[in-house]
Amino acid sequence: MPSRPASLWRDLDFVKLWIGQTISEIGSRVTVVALPLIAVLVLNAKPLQMGMLAGIGGLASLIFGLAAGLCVDRLRPRPILIVTDLGRAAALGSIPLAAVFGVLQMPQIYIVVAVAGILTVLFDVAYQSYLPSLVERNQVLEGNSKLALSSSIAEIVGPGLTGILVQVFTAPMAILLDALSFLASALTVWLVRKPEPQVVPIPGSHVWEELIAGMRAIAESPIRRAIAGHSATAGFFGGFFASLYVLYAISDLRLSPALLGGVIAVGGAGNVLGAGIAPRLMGRFGPGVTLIGSLLVMGAASLMIPLAHGSVVTATAFLMLAQVGDVCWPVFNVCELSLRQAITPGEVLGRVNAAMQMANRGLLPIGALGAGTLAEMTGVRPALAVGAAGLLLSSLWLVLSPIRKMRDYNSVTSVLPSGLNGSTQHSSRTTYIEKKGQIVR
Repeated sequence: MPSRPASLWRDLDFVKLWIGQTISEIGSRVTVVALPLIAVLVLNAKPLQMGMLAGIGGLASLIFGLAAGLCVDRLRPRPILIVTDLGRAAALGSIPLAAVFGVLQMPQIYIVVAVAGILTVLFDVAYQSYLPSLVERNQVLEGNSKLALSSSIAEIVGPGLTGILVQVFTAPMAILLDALSFLASALTVWLVRKPEPQVVPIPGSHVWEELIAGMRAIAESPIRRAIAGHSATAGFFGGFFASLYVLYAISDLRLSPALLGGVIAVGGAGNVLGAGIAPRLMGRFGPGVTLIGSLLVMGAASLMIPLAHGSVVTATAFLMLAQVGDVCWPVFNVCELSLRQAITPGEVLGRVNAAMQMANRGLLPIGALGAGTLAEMTGVRPALAVGAAGLLLSSLWLVLSPIRKMRDYNSVTSVLPSGLNGSTQHSSRTTYIEKKGQIVR
C-alpha cells in the first residue's frame, strides 16, 4: 500500500509560509475592523461613504484582475508575494502617520484602500497558485486547510486585539500593526528555499487571448462556472455586510468597539473548528454535500444579523448566533479552492484564480454601494436583510450544477478545455472528468 504523506508541519518551507500568513492575517483582521471604525468614530462617515469604503477595494479585482492572473502565470509567484507585502505595508503605514500629523481625511482612506486592494488581488492570485508548487499535489487539501487555520486564528485574535488597540491607542494607530504584519509576511516568504518551477512562455500567443484564457476556462467548465456564479452572487450581497455591519453594530445596536471585537472573535473560534474538519468532511461526504451544505448553513446564520434587536445583551446574542455560521466559512473556502486547484491545470491556474477574484470582489463594490443607497432610503436593518437573503440564495448555483452529484474528491482531475493552449489535458489518475458540460466517470 502507498505510504501516507508526511504532515506538512514537517515541511519547513510550508511552515515558513504558514507562519508569515498567520501573522499577516492577524494584522489584516485588525484593519478590517479598524478602518470602518476610523470612518465612523474619527471621520463621522455616512452610510453612503461606508459603502464607498467597502467598495473601492473590490474595484481593484474588477479592473486589475485579468492582468494579475496573467502576471502570476507568466512570472514566478514568490517574488510577487514579497513585493505586494512590502507595498501593502507602505500604504497602510501612511494612515497612522497622517493621524499623528492631524491630516487624516476620508480621501486618503479611499486611496489607501484602493492601493491595498490592487496589491491584495495580485497577492491572493499568486498565493493560491503558489501552494500547488510548494507541496505535493496530494497534500494540497491539507495545505489549504492549514492555511485556512491561519485565517481562523486571526479571526479570534484580530478583532479582540483591535478593540483593545482602538480603545488604548485609537483606531488609526491600530492600523500600524497590520503594516508591520506585512513586513513579517514578506520576510517569511523570502526565507522559503524550495525552487519554483520554470515559467514557460507560450510562443505566438496574443496578449488578449492570454488575458481571457482564465475566463474561457471557467466558461467551458460546468464546475468552474457554478463556482464563479456563486462567487459573483455572494460578492454582491456580501458587499451589504462589508459596508453596513460595523455601522449597524455600533450605531443601531449600540455595541462598543471592544464588544464588537469579541463578537467577531466568536466567529473566529468557529473558523478554527471549520478549518480543522474541512478535509474530513470533504473526504467523508465529497465535494457536493460539503460545499452545498456549508453554504446553506452560512446563509441561514446570516439572517440572524438583521433580526438582532433589543438590549445590547440581546443584540449581542443574535450577532454571536450569526457567527456560528463561521464554522462553515473555512469549510467552504478550503474545499472550493482545493476543488478548483484540482480541476485546473497549472498553466492557467493564475488566470482562473484571478477571474474568480473578479467574480467575487468585482461585484462587492457594486453591492456595497447599492447597500449604502438602500440603507439611506429604507434603513440599515432592511438593507442587511436583503443581503442575508441574497447570500442564502447564492447556494442555488451549486445546487443546480453537476457539483451536487460529486461524491469523491480524490477522483477529481485537472482538465484544460480544448482550444486553450492548443490541447485538452487531464490526469490519468482520475475518475471524474468534464466532458461536453457534464461530469462523467
